[in-house]
Amino acid sequence: MRENKRSGRQRGLALIIVLWMVTLLSVIASSFAYSMRSDLLLAHNLLLSSKAQALADAGVERALYELAKPETDLRRWKADGLRREFEMGGAKIAVTVTDESGKIDLNSAQDTLLKAALASCGLNEEQVSTVMDAILDWRDPDSLKRSRGAEEDEYRAAGKKFRPSNGPFEILEEMQHVIGVTPNLYAKIAGILTVYSKLPGINPALASREVLQAIPQLEATQLEAYLSQRQQNLERDLPPPPFPVAASYLLQSNSQVVGIRSEALLADGTQFVREAVVKATSGGNRPYHFFRWVEGIVKEK
Repeated sequence: MRENKRSGRQRGLALIIVLWMVTLLSVIASSFAYSMRSDLLLAHNLLLSSKAQALADAGVERALYELAKPETDLRRWKADGLRREFEMGGAKIAVTVTDESGKIDLNSAQDTLLKAALASCGLNEEQVSTVMDAILDWRDPDSLKRSRGAEEDEYRAAGKKFRPSNGPFEILEEMQHVIGVTPNLYAKIAGILTVYSKLPGINPALASREVLQAIPQLEATQLEAYLSQRQQNLERDLPPPPFPVAASYLLQSNSQVVGIRSEALLADGTQFVREAVVKATSGGNRPYHFFRWVEGIVKEK
């Protein structure tokens, strides 16, 4: 009798151990399956992201090819800011090419034009003076502080990691380190500024509405009339109209430097944006010089 009881307890204990082992193996198997599923999803997403990136880069190459066509080719693309859409590799590609002469140069623009650009972003007079002086202090070669500006001591006191370069802005993003330039201000003004045109003014034929709105003392009715006439001339393949009310800030010349924004949208909604700033070079093995090659921000619709 005792042997039977002992045998029963042993069988019961063995059953419990087996159940625990089965449970443990089930947990391990489930964990492995979940891990594999996560890895597969990650790999799939990385594949889609890489495909979108490659197609966006291809959009930049397509733009350079189209721009290089002879001027006699009526299908040749121009740096006119128009959005050109086409399909490639099962994705929708949208490319915009703009001439940098249609933007306000952060290093070379007239002070009055740069101040007006700051004011167009919603800054009051005092804020404009403060940011403007800080910009000038950042890019001038000396360490003398303007009345509302900032030099190394002010940046140190503010706990900033960066110090004024005492030289021209090399990239536009450098402006974000200037005292007084908030993320909100930079987001508003970045689209109308450049550091590549090297011009004191802007080319009105290539400037966007936002850039033209920054011209000092320009009335809204004058701007609308010019934009309307410019569009009509463009559609008729005529030269852009004159813009005498803003003549002191305008230049009828191109910078030979273009900004390219290429957006790739896959069928599943995966997006990638490539932004580049390029200048054609004469001679040599490299027909283009890239000043900028970054991932752009997907704009919300």
